[in-house]
Amino acid sequence: MKIIYHCYGGAHSSVTAAAIHLGIFPEDRIPSREEFWAVPLYDRQEADEHGHFFFVGKDKAGHEVFLTARRSHPEILENMFESLAGIFGVTPDDYYLVNVMGKVNLTMKLGGFLSRRWRFIRVGRPLVTRGTQAAYFQMVKLVQRVKSKVGGYGENPILQRQHLSTCCFGGSDPYGKSADREKTGWQFLEPAVFEFQRKR
Repeated sequence: MKIIYHCYGGAHSSVTAAAIHLGIFPEDRIPSREEFWAVPLYDRQEADEHGHFFFVGKDKAGHEVFLTARRSHPEILENMFESLAGIFGVTPDDYYLVNVMGKVNLTMKLGGFLSRRWRFIRVGRPLVTRGTQAAYFQMVKLVQRVKSKVGGYGENPILQRQHLSTCCFGGSDPYGKSADREKTGWQFLEPAVFEFQRKR
């Protein structure tokens, strides 16, 4: 099963949800600002990386977790997946799309806009992080719902695709430091679409 978290810019809510899913972030407390900033993709994805799929890691049930940015058109992502799945023979049991935008609050939107669009990182990043912390337990609940749907965590797996809508990797750190991929374990998959079809 490929679990794909998606949001507008792929820099905040989808990164947070993927990190919660994999246990990078805890479910019982809100991470500190420094913990958010230590995650490679948090507030770092650039506009030219939108539409690319980033492999975050495998969860305890063996499901592969990805994230992507699809701007303001989740229906286009969902329709494309559905169409391409038929073309390439990907069965509905192979992937699970999760829309995280329903958990995004106004503070996250404003901070993300300042940081990613206008490059006012020293103002925008702390602001979007504060918003993410405010929405954190809602994202925890979303991830828990995803896990209960896909299964494999000690109970019989329910492998079915559903669009669960609730509404720097690839570049250098905006402060000038490149993400250390080997230390973090986060990886790129390129080209983006249906890269996971390759046999290993």
